[in-house]
Order: sequence, then C-alpha cells, then structure tokens
Amino acid sequence: MTAPDLDLGAGAHDGAEAATWTDPPRHWQGLTVATAHLDAPVATLHLGALRHNVRDLVRRAGGTPIRVASKSLRVRGVVEALQRMPGYRGVLAYTLGEALWLVGAGSVDDAVVGYPTADRGGIRRLGTDPDAAAKVTLMIDSVDQLDLVDAVLPPGRREVVRVCLELDGSWRAPVLGHVGVRRSPVHDPATAGRLAAVIASRAGFRLVGVMAYEAQIAGIADRPAGHPVTGAATRWMKSRSMPELVDRRGRAVAVVREHAELEFVNGGGTGSIEATAADPSVTEVAAGSGLFAGHFFDGYAAFTPAPAAAFALDVVRSPSPDHATLLGGGWVASGPPGADRLPRIAWPDGLRMLPREAAGEVQTPMTGPAAGRLRAGDRVWLRHAKSGELSEHVAEFALVDGDRVVGELPTYRGEGKAFL
Repeated sequence: MTAPDLDLGAGAHDGAEAATWTDPPRHWQGLTVATAHLDAPVATLHLGALRHNVRDLVRRAGGTPIRVASKSLRVRGVVEALQRMPGYRGVLAYTLGEALWLVGAGSVDDAVVGYPTADRGGIRRLGTDPDAAAKVTLMIDSVDQLDLVDAVLPPGRREVVRVCLELDGSWRAPVLGHVGVRRSPVHDPATAGRLAAVIASRAGFRLVGVMAYEAQIAGIADRPAGHPVTGAATRWMKSRSMPELVDRRGRAVAVVREHAELEFVNGGGTGSIEATAADPSVTEVAAGSGLFAGHFFDGYAAFTPAPAAAFALDVVRSPSPDHATLLGGGWVASGPPGADRLPRIAWPDGLRMLPREAAGEVQTPMTGPAAGRLRAGDRVWLRHAKSGELSEHVAEFALVDGDRVVGELPTYRGEGKAFL
C-alpha cells in the first residue's frame, strides 16, 4: 500500500483545484468521467480537495499540532500520509484494537485511545508488548478502569501503561442544564485532581495527558442552511460555553500537573479548532472530519471544507416518468435519527429523496426536475453525513487527481478490519 502524495508542494495549482469543487457541474461531471470505468458503488477521494482541507486545518490551528482523529478517516494510507505532514502529530484512535494495529503496522508511533476500553485481549497485548506500551495511551476517567487493567495483568506482570485523564468538556448551563455529550464523570478541577493523585500513586500506570472534548462547540453546525434561528441559538450557546471551558480546563490542568508531568493536553475537533487552539492550557487539537468533509460540516460559520470524499451509485430503474431509483444508498450516519443523517445528493442538481422511503438498503428512489432525465446506468453522486463512516461501506477509495484516477487506497474494511 502506498500513501497518497499530500505534500504541500503538490498543491501548487490549488487555485485551479479549488475551482472544481466551487463549480459543481465541472467538479461532479469530472468525477463521473474519471471513474466511468469503475463499477458502482464507487467511493472517491479528490486529492485536490483533500490537500486543501489538510492545509486549511493547519492554518486554522495556528501552529498548534493536530492529532488525527482516525475514526473520521478509517483509511490507513491517509493516516500514514498525515503523519509526514507539517502540523500533524499522532493519532486519536477510537478503539484499543485499532491503536495496536496502527502501531504494530508502523503507521503511527503515538496513538491515544479516545475512549475507555474494556478490551481484555487488547489490554493483555498492550501489557506484554514493550513497543506498544511505549506508543499507546489509554483513556481513563475512573478508578474502575484502572482496576480492570490490573485484573487482566497486575503491575508486576506487565509493562507500565500510559494513561490520559479525560475531563468532561460539556457545559452545565443555567436553565438549559447539561449541554454537550455524556462522556467523562470528571467535570471539575477538584475531581480531576483527586483522580490524578490516585493514578500517580498507583503502581503500573503513568499519567501522561489530559483530554477534554467540547462536542457542543466542535460538533454542532452554527449556520445550518434554512435554519437561521437554530444557528443563532447555537452561536449564542458556543459564545457562553467556550469561555467557561477555557477557565475550567485551565484550572483542572494546573491541578493535574501537581501530580504528573504531562506530555500533552488535547481538546477540540474540526468544528472548534480556532477556539480550542487559543486556550493556553491546550498543547494539541484533535481533528479528522474536516479532512474528508462529510456534509455535516457544510453548516459552520468559521470555515468551509472542500468535499473530498464522495460516493456514486447507479440508476437501475425508472418507476415513473418523474422518478429514478438508485441501487443501494442506505448509508445512514449514526446519532439521533433525522434527515440530516441521510446521505446528501450532490449531483445531478434537482434531485431529492422521497420522505416515505428516503435512503434504503437496497434502493433509493428519487424525484425532482432531474429525475425524469436519468436512465439506467447513469451515475448519481452523494456525500455521507459523517466523514469516516463512509469507509465502513466500501473496500477502497479511488484517488482522483485532476480528471483521472491515479490509484486506490483500501479502507479499514478493505484491509479486513472492523474495530467497532
């Protein structure tokens, strides 16, 4: 497997590349021509768009290193390529199994597991592999998780395990209550200090980092198309939540540093890079979704990613003069059920799904002004809502540079891996 060329110098013609995705007929018709020899479903990575996103995240981070959130990619070749790029350092993995695989394959040498693990087999592998133990960091937010590690392999029978303490990044707002996701129970600096003290005094563990993910800021669009009131309310929420977190995170990190010499303090995501990087307590930001740019990230006020990842399906029937039907299409994103979790039709213009059928596992009927012009074998381009989840449905991405396919890269699925 060869990683794609993401060198900044490869984007010398970025102005021309940018014109493709800002000109939908040119961009999507170009992808159609480039991939005409490939059978559907075909997933593509437009390298010009990907290079643009790679550089734009670095620009937004303003010198703060970016740890790649690998679940938002799930393509090992891209993960490897990013590790060679200025501004990127390390991986935020989503399972211990994934982290061990990436480290064991030589793809990365610094993997933080973004969520606590109960993978006993993985813990055993970590504890008995000195190289993995030096490169993989587990996420911890309670003593129970330390007990689980010790139950698998006690300190005297394993390597020292690196751990990161997760601080709850949600906002406990007046009137609104809990705003954000339900992650760590460690919310205030005092609780963080007590847990840090326990870890520091416990044999077989080394506290090396702190993470706080502000999902209510990074993961919610603040300028959604057609919903100005929702957007205004979200921007108000973010303007109140971020200052609170900066203050609380700073105090928590200071308390934790009384017990451990931290290597990193991680925060943020694609949607909050500027605000998170401006926090003086943060030493690195996490990002991944903005690289492939699922359509979830179309509705942000501060940035506009290029649609690097997309997929095409074939029209196979026309049930009426006003309808056309795709084979497949039900690649619905995780999270609260809603229309925003469906794939979004990108091209041709003038198509929409049917409310009573939407995107189906085996077929997706469409209507609209363009539907009657489609014939069997025509291609329709779609974008997945969440960036990395598209990789769970295809074995490889076709790499498109300019107007031609220049190679392909397997997804995790294509390499026979399914971590969660």
